[in-house]
Amino acid sequence: MSNVKYHVVLPDEAGQRLDNFLLARFRGVPRSAIYRVVRKGQVRINKGRVKPDYRLCSGDRIRIPPVRPPEQKTEGPQTSKAVGERIEERIIHEDDSLLVIDKPAGLAVHGGSGISAGLIENLRACRPDSAYFELVHRLDRATSGCMLVAKKRASLRELHRQLREGEVEKRYLALLGGRWELGSRDIDAPLEVRERKGGERFVTVNAAGKSARTHFRPIEFYADATLLEATLDTGRTHQIRVHASWAGHPLAGDERYGNAEMNQKFTRLGLRRLFLHASALGFTHPSSGESVLFSAPLPKDLVEFLEKLPPPQGRRRARGRYSKG
Repeated sequence: MSNVKYHVVLPDEAGQRLDNFLLARFRGVPRSAIYRVVRKGQVRINKGRVKPDYRLCSGDRIRIPPVRPPEQKTEGPQTSKAVGERIEERIIHEDDSLLVIDKPAGLAVHGGSGISAGLIENLRACRPDSAYFELVHRLDRATSGCMLVAKKRASLRELHRQLREGEVEKRYLALLGGRWELGSRDIDAPLEVRERKGGERFVTVNAAGKSARTHFRPIEFYADATLLEATLDTGRTHQIRVHASWAGHPLAGDERYGNAEMNQKFTRLGLRRLFLHASALGFTHPSSGESVLFSAPLPKDLVEFLEKLPPPQGRRRARGRYSKG
C-alpha cells in the first residue's frame, strides 16, 4: 500500500490504547473506520496483528496505512462555534493537566455513528492552539454532567489507571419508576454487551458477563417515582440503566431498557430525555496528588420536571436533597 508510514512509540506515548492513538492521529475519521483497518491487519505492531485495545509499549514499531474519512466528510468534523462556546461556558474546572466539563444532554462526547463532531472535536476546534485534548471516560449522549478531559498524555495515563483500579468516584442522580422499597442497596449483577443489527449495543444481566456493581441510595420519593443517587463501583456500558431495570425500577425516559407506558406518562409531564445526570466526580489529581471532588448541579429542565411530579401519599420523603442548577 502506498503512503504507508511507520512510527516508533515514544516513552511518553506508552500505555495508551492503539485505537485512541490512531483516532488522535486521524482526527475526523470515524472510529468504525479505524477499527476496520486494524481488523484487516493493515495496522501492525512489530509486524504482527493486534486488536484495537492493545496498549502501546515504548519502542513498538507501528505500521500506519493511509486512512481517510468518507467522501462526505473530507472537510473534517463539522464543528460549530456555538457548540464550542457552549462547552467553554460549562467548564467547571481547568488547570494545566485536565478539564472538568458539565456536559449537556444531547451532546455526544465524540463523533461517529452518524455524528460528525462531539464534545472533544468541538473543544479542539475552539482551541486550535492547544496541543492535546483527550477524553478520560465517556458519557452516553443522553446523559448530562461531569466529564473529564486530559490535557497531557501523562495525566491521561494516570487517570486511566485510577479508573481501571476503581479509584475514581462516580456519582449520578437518576429518577427511577415506582416506589423504591429497597433502601440503600448494592446491585451486584454481571453485565454482558450484545451487538444488534446495525451495531447497536444492548446490555443484559448475564452470569457470563463482566462483574458490575452499583450502589443505589434513595434521596426523594414521589407518588410514582423515586430520585436516587447511584454510585458506580465499576464502569460498564449502560450499567445504571440495566441494573435499575433489572431491580424492577427502570430509569425515567429510558427508551432502550425502560417502560414505554411510564415514559409516555412522564413525557406528558414534560420529560424530554433520559433522567440521568453525572452529579459528582472524585479522583486523585494526576499532578498534585491531592484528592479532588467536582460536582455539577441537576440541570434546570430536570429540576422543573421534578417539581411537576405529585408528592407521595402518606409517606415521608427520604433525607437529602438534590442540587438545583
